[in-house]
Amino acid sequence: MMKVTVEQAALLKALAHTQSIVERRQTIPILANVLIEATDDGISIKATDNELEISEQLPATIEEAGAVTVPAHKLYDIVRRLPDGSQVSLSLSEETSQVNIASGRAKFALACIAPEGFPTMAREETPFSFDLSAEDLQALINKTSFAVSLEETRYNLNGIFLHEKKGALIAVATDGHRLACAKTDLPDGAKGIPGVIIPRKTIGEVSKLVTEATDTIHIALSNNQIRFKMEKVELSSRLIDGTYPDYEKVIPTGNDKTLAADAKVLANVVERVSVVSEKSKGIKLSLAPNLLKVSAATADEGFAEDELDTTYAGDEMDIGFNYRYLLDILAQIKGQNVKIGFQDGISPVILQDTDDPNALFVLMPMRV
Repeated sequence: MMKVTVEQAALLKALAHTQSIVERRQTIPILANVLIEATDDGISIKATDNELEISEQLPATIEEAGAVTVPAHKLYDIVRRLPDGSQVSLSLSEETSQVNIASGRAKFALACIAPEGFPTMAREETPFSFDLSAEDLQALINKTSFAVSLEETRYNLNGIFLHEKKGALIAVATDGHRLACAKTDLPDGAKGIPGVIIPRKTIGEVSKLVTEATDTIHIALSNNQIRFKMEKVELSSRLIDGTYPDYEKVIPTGNDKTLAADAKVLANVVERVSVVSEKSKGIKLSLAPNLLKVSAATADEGFAEDELDTTYAGDEMDIGFNYRYLLDILAQIKGQNVKIGFQDGISPVILQDTDDPNALFVLMPMRV
């Protein structure tokens, strides 16, 4: 038997953390469930997809300790429809092999699976551990995650490469079309960490949790596993087994033609012009002294052109880009101005926030 009572908002928040970890289509039925364990200290809710695991502790009134697994999405849908601030009772019926859910006059019963078969990720020894502020971790993720490759065949690019170098903790992501690199001061305990590739799905889940965090995040890692612990939540993940490419070779060093422009104004110009290049994705940047002209022209979609003032002082030059990739980078420029370094009309460019020396972006040109 198991019988507990928990506050609706706390239960809903914990279940919300499991929703994107638990896949809706499962070949292993128990992976569609969350494991609820009740002890004298409260309850824990755990979900896993065998690569990623989340565990959260909740205060609760425990009448009878025990454990059960319940369909994750159905339980979440029930709890989110209950009145705010209500108390939710969960009890296991051994006679019917169901979990009874009650709140006020509302009553539900869900089929459950015995907890003995619920998989638990083996906890590896993690020789490296350090604390990172929620703000710093969020910055590393935000400034790089958009560039993670979505191509499953390039599995070693399907995550963020986290490593340390020259007294900094560095995060890198690339999909072959653009590269994003962000760094922060190396926290105590992170010196000598192995370079690890954190999977895209894990990064997405950590990003959601960090937005709610009010304290530092404790990170522990080995060559094969990483754990993020914040307040009452712990997220464990396997790492991508692969070698990350030498990204520093991709960062150009001879881009001596530079311009600075208002990042938001440039983004608005690109968005306007991109209306006529939704299929081709291509836009052309035409550089002239103190002026940047952005244009797009396709035979079946039409023509668009706009311009803005810049600090450019070099020779006239044309270069083409995928407008979506350019907008993704400009979205990470939080200061007023973006600095763009060019070499010529066919070579990668470097983009930087003039107010943030800790981030750098590389964008490959395209033929337009």
